[in-house]
Amino acid sequence: MSEPYKLYQGDNVAVMRGLPSESIDLIYIDPPYFSQRNYGDFDDRWKSMQHYLDFMVERLKEMHRLLKPTGSIYVHLDWHAVHYVKVEMDKIFGYKNLVNEIVWHYQRWTNSANSFQNMHDTILFYKKHNTKFHVQHEAYSEKSKHKAKRFSKIQDGKFEQAYTEDVSRMKAMSDVWNISYINSQAKERTGYQTQKPSKLMERIILASSNEGDLVADFFCGSGSFIKKAFELGRRCIGCDVSPKALALAHCPTQLAPDALRAAALFGRVTTAKRR
Repeated sequence: MSEPYKLYQGDNVAVMRGLPSESIDLIYIDPPYFSQRNYGDFDDRWKSMQHYLDFMVERLKEMHRLLKPTGSIYVHLDWHAVHYVKVEMDKIFGYKNLVNEIVWHYQRWTNSANSFQNMHDTILFYKKHNTKFHVQHEAYSEKSKHKAKRFSKIQDGKFEQAYTEDVSRMKAMSDVWNISYINSQAKERTGYQTQKPSKLMERIILASSNEGDLVADFFCGSGSFIKKAFELGRRCIGCDVSPKALALAHCPTQLAPDALRAAALFGRVTTAKRR
């Protein structure tokens, strides 16, 4: 794909079946969670867990086919079904190809009288074979900052030894990511109920892709991943059944009420029907 990005409206299975094998460097998906709720933007109610897993497995198999041998996939879920999906991904991608089980920890207003509050999602990070990976870094905590020695000359030719904080030293990032949930007044908020923060998207994109790589989100929803990837110089494929999602994922111009129609005029929105 030579275009900087392409959006597809329709069933993502049909879209994926039309794409060439081993063509994508990075896939991120934020699919339904089996929450048994209707969010308005999409319906996450299922007949059974097996019905949900059949839906997911069909799509994960296509994603495995589409990834390059050096490709990676990040699947964003929560407590409802992540352990069931992990078992299926072990079968499709291989148990040994799980790179990380990432915990996204956040703070938000909730009420819970009978249990600990749910304050994290899980992101399953799998490789195809030999994945590319760029180590990310984070600062040491205040308590564990590296102390650097400093000597200064004082009277009578004597030296005084002291310590100073070395703020330049960083450590390799852990698999627990403390990134704030998007608050209701944030500028990046689009109005899509399950939108994820762009900082989270950026971390994934920088860790597992290079500039010019082809990345994809087949449940693009709020468009956060597609827009951040485009901003970071990646070529992008986005797909969703919702016209609203396609409008939000539209990259080159500022969003407008008729953004979807504008995107279609740019020749980058394709309607796909399941075959």
